[in-house]
Amino acid sequence: MPIEIHVSPAQYDASSMAMIHKTCFAKPWDETAMAKFLASPEVLCLVGSVAEHSGGVMGGMLIARKAADEAELLTLAVAPACRRSGLGRALLEAAISALRESGTKQLFLEVDKGNEAALALYRALGAQPVGRRAGYYEDGADAAIFSLAL
Repeated sequence: MPIEIHVSPAQYDASSMAMIHKTCFAKPWDETAMAKFLASPEVLCLVGSVAEHSGGVMGGMLIARKAADEAELLTLAVAPACRRSGLGRALLEAAISALRESGTKQLFLEVDKGNEAALALYRALGAQPVGRRAGYYEDGADAAIFSLAL
């Protein structure tokens, strides 16, 4: 039986989004930050669940910000219990589709150069490396910068 994944626009999920972010990042964004993203018309916020792993409860989230015909992936977070289920890919594919429909031509993505899962996902979707930000993360890790033509 295939894994059942659901992705939808986030609406009033600031608290749940902050909880997911906290499970994924050392310096998570709080509920106030999530509420600001949700209220911003130029920001795309998506949430997702995996029936098998989360019982339909939010298991992941994505935030992207659009400016003119470009967008930047601000965060993609999948709770540990839902990883390797395809939820991250489903969230990113839904974002790509929504951004494309809104006229976005290019999506930029940054990721810790050591995050092999994210790097593999970006490459699998056709993103091309375009740069690096040395020491970008608090722990001193570099950020790999990717661009995806939409």
